[in-house]
Amino acid sequence: MVCLGNICRSPLAEGIMQHLADKEGLNWQIDSAGTGDWHIGEGPDSRSVRTAREHGIDISQQVCRLFRESDFDTFDQILVMDKSNLSNILAMARNEGDRKKVSLLLIDQIVPDPYHDDRQFEPVFKLIEDGCKAFIQRYK
Repeated sequence: MVCLGNICRSPLAEGIMQHLADKEGLNWQIDSAGTGDWHIGEGPDSRSVRTAREHGIDISQQVCRLFRESDFDTFDQILVMDKSNLSNILAMARNEGDRKKVSLLLIDQIVPDPYHDDRQFEPVFKLIEDGCKAFIQRYK
């Protein structure tokens, strides 16, 4: 799961996907990262933590990190939140195999960044949850 700063959307996506995968009995390794380095080593945004907690998901122990080239080797799928993230991650791809792993979480739409509007965290949670549910149905 990849977003810009790895403090709002991708931590939510990691938590939601892991929660749903665990409920399905799937042994999936889920992680999140950012394309920008402003928050490396920090925890997720408190509004993301609160929103996840309201849905029974604890993301408070996550630590923000930067997406790295080795993630292409570690993960089968790289799901990004918006077209800027998509462009940034594709630019890091070393080959066609790497590029094939990268896609928007919502396939044909973006997950908007809620950072500047407290009221957007719940709608963003729902968008990510719907995207994660659809992904699980496709790949379980």
